[in-house]
Amino acid sequence: MKTTRRKLTYTLALLGTTVVSTHAQLLVQRFEPVGFSQVTITDHFWKPKMDKVATATLRACIVQTEEKTGRIRNFEKVARHKNEKHEGIYYDDSDVYKAIEAMAYSLKNHPDAAIQQKTDEWIDKIAAAQLPDGYLNTYYTLTGLDKRWTDMERHEDYCAGHLIEAAVAYYNTTGKRKLLDVAIRFADHIDSTFRVKNRPWVSGHQEIELALMRLYHLTNQDRYLKLADWFLAQRGHGYGKGKIWDEWKNPKYCQDDVPVKDQKEITGHAVRAMYQYTGAADVAAATNDQGYMNAMRTVWEDVVFRNMYLTGGIGSSGHNEGFTEDYDLPNESAYCETCASVGMVFWNQRMNTLTGESKYIDVLERSLYNGALDGLSLSGDRFFYGNPLSSAGNYGRSEWFGTACCPSNIARLVASLGDYIYGRSEEGIWVNLFVASNTTFTMGKTPVPVQMETNYPWEGAVKITTNPAKPVEYALHIRMPGWAQNVPAPGNLYRYVDSRSAAKIEVLLNGKPVTYQEEKGYAVIHRKWKKGDVVEVRLPMDVRQVASRKEVKADQDRVALQRGPLVYCVEGADNEGKAWNMLVPDNATFATQSYQVLDEPVVSIKANVSVAEPAPDGLTVQMKPRTIVAIPYYAWANRGKSPMQVWLPSRIKEVKITE
Repeated sequence: MKTTRRKLTYTLALLGTTVVSTHAQLLVQRFEPVGFSQVTITDHFWKPKMDKVATATLRACIVQTEEKTGRIRNFEKVARHKNEKHEGIYYDDSDVYKAIEAMAYSLKNHPDAAIQQKTDEWIDKIAAAQLPDGYLNTYYTLTGLDKRWTDMERHEDYCAGHLIEAAVAYYNTTGKRKLLDVAIRFADHIDSTFRVKNRPWVSGHQEIELALMRLYHLTNQDRYLKLADWFLAQRGHGYGKGKIWDEWKNPKYCQDDVPVKDQKEITGHAVRAMYQYTGAADVAAATNDQGYMNAMRTVWEDVVFRNMYLTGGIGSSGHNEGFTEDYDLPNESAYCETCASVGMVFWNQRMNTLTGESKYIDVLERSLYNGALDGLSLSGDRFFYGNPLSSAGNYGRSEWFGTACCPSNIARLVASLGDYIYGRSEEGIWVNLFVASNTTFTMGKTPVPVQMETNYPWEGAVKITTNPAKPVEYALHIRMPGWAQNVPAPGNLYRYVDSRSAAKIEVLLNGKPVTYQEEKGYAVIHRKWKKGDVVEVRLPMDVRQVASRKEVKADQDRVALQRGPLVYCVEGADNEGKAWNMLVPDNATFATQSYQVLDEPVVSIKANVSVAEPAPDGLTVQMKPRTIVAIPYYAWANRGKSPMQVWLPSRIKEVKITE
C-alpha cells in the first residue's frame, strides 16, 4: 500500500485546498448532465455498439442470469417460502439489477418488446421476494435472516444500491413504478435501520451512496440525501468490522483508514474507491460541502498524475484489485478491472459538472474509449475482467465469470452513453463528448433542438446545428480536448515525444472563423442564436508518440501511439503473429489507413519501424526495416489469443526476438 508522498506534492495539495475552501462558489454545480432518455444517438461509432449491447450482450446476460446460474432462481426460491438452498455467491443479486439497468437504457436506444417483457418478468420475481419490512436480499433470506446486517462485508447495501440504480433507470425509460416502489421500500428500511443513534455501519463495498443520490434526485426526498451523507461519514472512525477488515488487516483496502473528507491519496480496491468518490461528488453537489470537494480534488490528482494508465485504466494489482505504490504501472500484469474504468467515467462526470472543468471529461473520454470499451468484445458476447497493456499471447476473452460484475457493468455504461454527451445550465448548453446525436434543450421558455454530426473518433470534424423556435440568447460551451492541445492527459504523467505543438483547433460559426472565450477548457460562444446556426469544430487527428515519466519504470525506453482519444496497440494478428520484436526508432514515420478488425471498421496506423530477426549465422541478431500495423486498443483480442503491446520499445535492449 502507498505509505509515502513527496513533500512538494503534499504542500501543493494543501495550497489547492486553501484556494478552494476560500472560494465556496466553486462548489456550486456548474451544470447538470442531460439524461440518456432525452438523447437520441445516431453515431456511426457508438450506435452499432449500443445495438450489440441491446442484442448480443443482453442475451448473454439473460442466459447466464436466468439459465446457467441461479441468480433469478434465488428470487423464485424466496417467494416460494420452502427453505430452499441459495445458489451462487452472496452478492449475485447485484448482477440481476445491473442487467436490468442495462435493459432499461437499451429499451430507449433499441426498443424491444421481448426484452421489456423479460425485464417485467424479472421485476415481478424481485418484488415477490421483498419482505414486508422492505428488506430484499436473497442470500440472507435463504441462509438465515437472523444474520442480516451483521457482516459489513457481505454486500447487502451494495446490492441495494444496484437495485436502486436499476429502478431509477427503468422508471426513467418506461414510467413503470413497480421496481421503483420496491427500491424505495428497501431504501426506507435501510434508513430506519441505520440512521439512528449508536448504530455505526461501514459498507464493505461502496455503491449505496451514489445510488441513494440518484433516488434523491428523482424523488426529492431529503432522507435519501441525508442517508448517502451518513454512509460516507461512517468511514475512517474504526467502525469497520467483518471478514474483509480481518483479511486485509488494513482499512485502506476499502478506503476506511481516515474520514472521507480527510483522504488525500488513492488506496485499496479501485472499484470501491470510484463508487465512493462518485457518491461523495453527488453529495457535495447537493450540499455544497467543501470538505468532500477538497478531498476529491486531491485524490483525483493522485489518481491521474501518478496512478492512471495511458488507457485510462486504474488499479494495477490483481492482489487487491487496486492500487499499490505511485507510478507502479506494469503492463503485462496490469489488472485494470473493467468495472474500475466504468467507475472512472462515473466519477469524472460528477467532477466535471461540479467544476465546469473540461480536464475531467478528458479523463472520462480516455477511460471510456480505451480502458472501459476494451472490456467488451466486438461481438458483444465476450468480456475482459482485467485489461492488460501487453500480452505474450496467453490472454483471451471469456463468455462469463464467476464474479460477473464486469459484463453487466460495461453493458449499462455503453447503453447509457446518452448521459455523458451534453450538459445544461440556466445560461448555457455544454457539449462534452463528440457523439453524433440530437436532443432538445429549453433556454428560458424557448425549445432549442440541437443536432451533432461527426465521424469521431476516426475524423476530427464536428458539426453542431441549433434550431431554436425563436432567436434566444445563451452560451454554447464546447470542450476543447486536452489531447488536441499537446496535453495527452492531465498532469505530466504522460507527454508527447515530439516538442511541436499540435495543429490548432478550429472553430467556425456559419462557415466563418468565430471569436470565442476560453473557459476551463471549453470554447464558449455567447450570442443570440437563431434557427439553422451551425458551429463546426475541427480537431487535429495526428498520430502522436507518447512517453511516460521516468518514474514509471515499466515504460522507460518505450513509446505508445495515440490518435485522437484512442490509444493504439500492436497485435500479432496483424503482424505475422509477432508483437514483441519491434523497435520504434527516432526516425519512425506513421500513416493512417482504413482497416477492418473482423466486422469493425477502424482507422489503423501503419508504422515504419525496425524488427529484430535472427541473422543467417544463427548466432547474432539483425534489425530490419518493416511496416507494422497498429490498431485501436479496444479492438484487440477479438481474433483469438495473440501477443500484444501498447508500449513499444525505442531501444534495442527492450526488444524480444522470440515470443
